[in-house]
Amino acid sequence: MKTIKTFSGHSLLCGSVAILMLLAGGAYAQPAPPPAGGKYVAMGSSFAAGPSIAPSADNPRNRCGRSAQNYAHQLARRHGLLLVDVSCGGSTTAHLLGPWNELAPQLDAVDADTLLVTVTTGGNDLGYLGGLSAMSCLNVAARTGMPPQPPCGAPPPLPDDETYAGVEMRLRRVISEVHRRAPKARLVIVDYATILPSAGVCAAAPLTPAQADSSRGIARRLNDITVRVAKETGTELIPASRITEGHDVCAKDPWLNGYPSPGVPVEPTFYHPRLAAMTAIADALDRQIWSPQAHTP
Repeated sequence: MKTIKTFSGHSLLCGSVAILMLLAGGAYAQPAPPPAGGKYVAMGSSFAAGPSIAPSADNPRNRCGRSAQNYAHQLARRHGLLLVDVSCGGSTTAHLLGPWNELAPQLDAVDADTLLVTVTTGGNDLGYLGGLSAMSCLNVAARTGMPPQPPCGAPPPLPDDETYAGVEMRLRRVISEVHRRAPKARLVIVDYATILPSAGVCAAAPLTPAQADSSRGIARRLNDITVRVAKETGTELIPASRITEGHDVCAKDPWLNGYPSPGVPVEPTFYHPRLAAMTAIADALDRQIWSPQAHTP
């Protein structure tokens, strides 16, 4: 078994994010798959980090909730890559480009030696996961008549057009900056796993039909942005949303955690991927990057 060295440290931000060149179109040629020992940087939110999937990869322990079984760690072990996992639960696209309190910009991990970069981001910009959890908490409390501990938070406001446009702009900046910092790197965007079924609700998703439809609308629009940006910039995309279809929180074989309500066991991290989802994403990355047809000569 090959040894993987994993780092959680960050360097200082080089240059000003404000002067990054935005992509107006065009495509980047994808390099060959990274060899064993190649540097791999994983960036993004909790859907990349994998909180509550044991064992933890955070050493020393921190607030990011990275799992040693998230898709990046699985992929790195398979191919003997030097993984730098800077994904962090709760992070937004802005935290890839700039600092987040004590955390340096996630892009600081990307340098000229980097040969592979994966990115899953955007959901927290839109209040997607926070909204699902807050609405579910309030609904369960109303149905049971028992106040939850801790108290439910207020659902975030629905994202407007300006918020969606900001996500798209920052995702394009991330792509541009990865290529500037790591011209030899292969970049792959991984979109969000599918949380809710295409219609309806269930005990594991204690939402009203209107709330579920609103959340599905956010997920679809984020996916549309991700697909459009990937296509227009020639960036590879792993459609985790399609890979996990049929394994939502209401499915017979759910690959994501639901929300605890009467008769539904408590899950460690609500509305987040389980190990099966992370493994399926790692499998898809493996096939796309290391298959004989997966690179441009």
